[in-house]
Amino acid sequence: MNLATIDTTRSFRPKSEALQLLIDRGFLHQCTDLEALDAKLTAGPITAYAGFDATADSLHVGHLLPLMAMRWLQKTGHRPILLVGGGTTRVGDPSFRSESRPLLDDAQIEHNLAGIRATVERLFDLSEGQGQIINNAEWLDEFRFLEFLRDFGTHFTVNRMMTFDSVRSRLEAQQPLSVLEFCYMMLQAVDFVELNKRVDCTLQIGGSDQWGNIVNGVDLGRRSGNQLFGFTLPLLTTASGSKMGKTAEGAVWLNPSRLSSFGFWQFWRNADDADVPRFLKLFTELPLGEIDRLASLKGPELNEAKKILATQVTGIVHGLAAAEAALQQGEALFGGQEDLSQPTHELPLTLLAKPLGLLELLVQVGFAESNGEARRLIRGGGVRLNSSIVLEEARMISEGDLKPGERLTLAVGKRRKALVMFV
Repeated sequence: MNLATIDTTRSFRPKSEALQLLIDRGFLHQCTDLEALDAKLTAGPITAYAGFDATADSLHVGHLLPLMAMRWLQKTGHRPILLVGGGTTRVGDPSFRSESRPLLDDAQIEHNLAGIRATVERLFDLSEGQGQIINNAEWLDEFRFLEFLRDFGTHFTVNRMMTFDSVRSRLEAQQPLSVLEFCYMMLQAVDFVELNKRVDCTLQIGGSDQWGNIVNGVDLGRRSGNQLFGFTLPLLTTASGSKMGKTAEGAVWLNPSRLSSFGFWQFWRNADDADVPRFLKLFTELPLGEIDRLASLKGPELNEAKKILATQVTGIVHGLAAAEAALQQGEALFGGQEDLSQPTHELPLTLLAKPLGLLELLVQVGFAESNGEARRLIRGGGVRLNSSIVLEEARMISEGDLKPGERLTLAVGKRRKALVMFV
């Protein structure tokens, strides 16, 4: 197999618009056969897929990278398949995890699948012939155990599976790896072959941690005489070295039921200066020339680039109306006008039925993970209630703090700001 990485593309100039675009914008980490894939993309439209297990009722920012790569493929004339793991979620992908994923029941999986579909439907044209959401339970639920072992077991060796980083890292850490999880990579390989058989899918896109699983699918396809391709994306870390999409408040969810449009916008608006050029390339659809112009801005002018980044990404994920509303809220908040007309957080009115402390409010809004962290923020002088700095850790929220409509403003430092409405 002719494995190519981003380092080998410097002298390689693709003929296909899709591959050139993905490379120029920074999506390529590894590819199983770059030149053959380029020829395939040049010859005509292909079908590609990215898979998402239903471990939560929303995808998060970590999933946005493969989603954006798939959007570009669709924009350049190719057909995206969004594979949801109604079957594989019951097993759980062990890739680079120190412990097993919790097993979910069928009702929870179905609930999660509905949330994922709602996100994906906003991002793609899924009209007939343009794109499709497929659930791998369609075929995985039909397999009988002995038949599965007979048909596929001979194509996988434990020796090779032990060499994959995702498995080896778990074993080297002396963490248990169940047979259930060990079989996950077989299931993902079968997914690729089944999609090839059912909808002529020839390309799988996934994160760099999925390389071993993807290669297994490419190999399994080759054994049946089909040329399949794997394409992995770089592992994204921020300029500070943390994993992209992980914050003190937890995952940055794509579904507005898990994170408000303003909260999502604010995450991008607060990006580190050094991350802005790369994020503009990967998570917006702005022309590269415009991105170069925005990346050249310095000092306070760079804040304009951050607002453009935040509004562009929010528009793609939540819609243009939500992005415009979030921008208006952001202009007011970051301009010092902390009394807004639209709330950024809605909390149950029942919280005010009993004494509500500022510590608890900071946790409820997501500005602190615990009361202890909230205390440290107050001691540092970084907490403002209705534009006034609060230094009293035992500060309680009173009726006098509420503006008309049961609202108040809360801020931590210069970046994290909220208009809270109790409903």
